[in-house]
Amino acid sequence: MSVVGIIPAGGSGERLGADGPKAFAVLAGRPMLEWSLEALAASCDRVVVAVPAGFEAAPDRIRGGASRSESVRNALAAAPEATVVVVHDAARPLVTRELVARCLEELGEDEAAIAAAPVTDTVKEGDGGRVLRTLDRSRLWAVQTPQVFRADALRSALDAPAERLAAATDDASLVESAGGTVRLVEAPPENLKVTTPLDMRIAEAILESRC
Repeated sequence: MSVVGIIPAGGSGERLGADGPKAFAVLAGRPMLEWSLEALAASCDRVVVAVPAGFEAAPDRIRGGASRSESVRNALAAAPEATVVVVHDAARPLVTRELVARCLEELGEDEAAIAAAPVTDTVKEGDGGRVLRTLDRSRLWAVQTPQVFRADALRSALDAPAERLAAATDDASLVESAGGTVRLVEAPPENLKVTTPLDMRIAEAILESRC
């Protein structure tokens, strides 16, 4: 078995207020990307990073695509040896080695195993500023990364038109649409996605508390 990690790291960093790509913004003394690389390296034979144009110089850096899933497809094409793939967003620097390992262990006979946290807020479906209905939160999960896939299932799911890849909010949804089974792996809510300056401050505080 060859386990390959893939990190889509093409975010612009605009909402973060960063001067360059989000993955290279300094967080707790290191580029944000390095926190995820360290966590994935403990379980993966190799980690391929999809980066913006001009950042491909380092080993295992490939140019990302026009969308997140297209970037994952580009990275996967650069790792034909992969039999199992761990996809993790560079914008989730609080991921732990233990969470990556648990997602790999839970893959079993399914096509994918994904990190997710049970929804604790009341969630309502709305339309035009009015509530249509209140959803049953006991059945709802907030999906995170890492997401672990059987490589063949992911390759097949990513073999799709660019517009379909652009519409996908995560790669697991593409595998679901192709008929694959996806297992939920409960993850801590602090495995947050860094999008805003507030997220950055929270993530930095958590990382510093781990040291």
